[in-house]
Amino acid sequence: MDVKAVLICLKPDTAPRVADWQTRILQLKEQAIESIRNEGIEVESWFQVQLAGEHYLLAYIRSGDIARAEAIGAESTLEVDAVHRQFKLDAWDRNGMIECELLVDLQTR
Repeated sequence: MDVKAVLICLKPDTAPRVADWQTRILQLKEQAIESIRNEGIEVESWFQVQLAGEHYLLAYIRSGDIARAEAIGAESTLEVDAVHRQFKLDAWDRNGMIECELLVDLQTR
């Protein structure tokens, strides 16, 4: 099982865009679940973080094959995936992406 966490720096003044994205994803929740199912993702969680005055998102994904999941998501024609791709273009500072190192991963099953 692959586990990935990424800290994503947001562009300045994108708080309203983050709120819009969150609202839209929740409106399309059933489609979002279909999307991660198609991608083979078991868990996908998003957190908002503020560090030293900078705004970030923390994404956590658990999947059988994260590279495969990302490839499938990039080709998806679902509305929820189009919304997410546009949000990434509008709000993410690609120079501020930090891959997190997994130290411990515990499961009950």
